[in-house]
Amino acid sequence: MAHRTPARMLTCAATLALSAVVVPTAYAAPHPLAQTVLHYDDSQAAEFRSAVVAGANSWNASLQNVRLVEATTGQTAEIKIVAYDGWPETTLGPARPGGRHSTVYFGREAVNEGYNTIRIAAHELGHSLGLPDNKPGPCSSLMSGSTGGVSCTNATPNAAERAAADANYASPAAVPPASLALIVDAP
Repeated sequence: MAHRTPARMLTCAATLALSAVVVPTAYAAPHPLAQTVLHYDDSQAAEFRSAVVAGANSWNASLQNVRLVEATTGQTAEIKIVAYDGWPETTLGPARPGGRHSTVYFGREAVNEGYNTIRIAAHELGHSLGLPDNKPGPCSSLMSGSTGGVSCTNATPNAAERAAADANYASPAAVPPASLALIVDAP
């Protein structure tokens, strides 16, 4: 039987205190800022559905304040994608949950002329996020659209485009006034 001397009791207390410091405790990570989730409906995008998904993924990899998610059957979508035979065009956003919606007309005419389908999708989704055209512009600018040229396959927004889209969703007060302009992306 061990004797409980003051020195032994201090050693035991110190060991317990040290154990409490060394043993990890549950860590509560800070809550991330609330992201705006925008649903897109690509059920009428016909042969361009995979390009729309890739374009949405490009934005999702680039933004912090907003996320594009494919709508499930029967779910209300803030962005609707429709394939049609003209030039791509989109109702300028920013689209908002429960509010302003945007329609992307995914034009086959641009595809038939050789423009990259994923770049078209990402560019048009950029309009839904509230970004205007940046024409004329280089291929490195996603919002330069057709002025990037037929050989341009860049579907990634540049730093200024990412910052502008994130700013549109930084807070509800940051939303620019409604614009129902239809942007036609013909060269």
